[in-house]
Order: sequence, then C-alpha cells, then structure tokens
Amino acid sequence: MIRTTASILACTLVLATGCARKPNARETALVSTTGANVSNVRLDDELARKCNITFDNADRAPKFDYDEAALMPQDRDVLEQVAKCVTTGPLKGRKLALVGRADPRGETEYNMVLGDHRADAVHVYLARLGVGVAAMSKTSRGELDAEGRDDDSWQRDRRVDIRLD
Repeated sequence: MIRTTASILACTLVLATGCARKPNARETALVSTTGANVSNVRLDDELARKCNITFDNADRAPKFDYDEAALMPQDRDVLEQVAKCVTTGPLKGRKLALVGRADPRGETEYNMVLGDHRADAVHVYLARLGVGVAAMSKTSRGELDAEGRDDDSWQRDRRVDIRLD
C-alpha cells in the first residue's frame, strides 16, 4: 500500500512539474515586471546594423521566463527602436519575420504553441507602435533549434528572433 501511494505521489509530482500551462491572451499581451535584466528578443545582424540598434549583452538577449510569453520591460526599448526603424527610419517599409522559440522541456506541440504566443506578443507590441500587421509575418520553431543543455542555455532558447523578411 505504501509503495503504491509513493509511486502515485512520485508520478503526480513528475506530471505537475513537467507539464507547462498554456499562456492566456491577457498574459501574452502583458509586460512582465519580473526576470533578469535581459531582453526576450534577438535581432539579426543586418537589422541591428542598419537600424543602429544596440542593447546590453547580446549573448544573453533572448530570454523569456520559463513557461512565459509576456514581454519584459527591457524588450520595449529594443522593439521601439525596431518599430521606428521600419516605420520612419532607414528600413522604412521593410517587412519583418518574427520567429518564436522555446527550450526543449515540455511536449513538442506545447512548445510550438508557446513559441507562437511569444511571436504573437512581439507582433502585437510592434503593431501598437505602428508597424503594419501586413509588414510582419510570425511563426514558431518551438524547440526545433534549441541548443540548451542547462538552465542558463535554456534561457537563450526562449526567445523571439526578429529578422528582415
């Protein structure tokens, strides 16, 4: 009886800690007030260079909290620079591709949805800043290109890449 109860408890703990919940639309649109002082977005080199966009510690830039799709405050600065560049700056009229990504933990289907929610959060924010909805495409790669093997490297897998389309 004790072994059965212990086995059930162990399985319950594995399921509870291994399963991630789906972010709702309200959470996706909110700006997170927690997390380290890094950004959730990564810009391709051409976009960053042509728009003269810089932000601290590019190696650590792509970061969402685990199981989150909410933008962090520091993301707003980078996204405002991107929006200005493609609406009135040197890349006016250029299209952007937004690629949501996740770390390899969790189910493949869930990670694809989570990557989509992350790309959508960036899409919504850029649209609010005046970037035309038709000027942005969004997709998810989920965990497909994840390279992380531990907490620090998994943080780099949880991001939205922005590139010129």
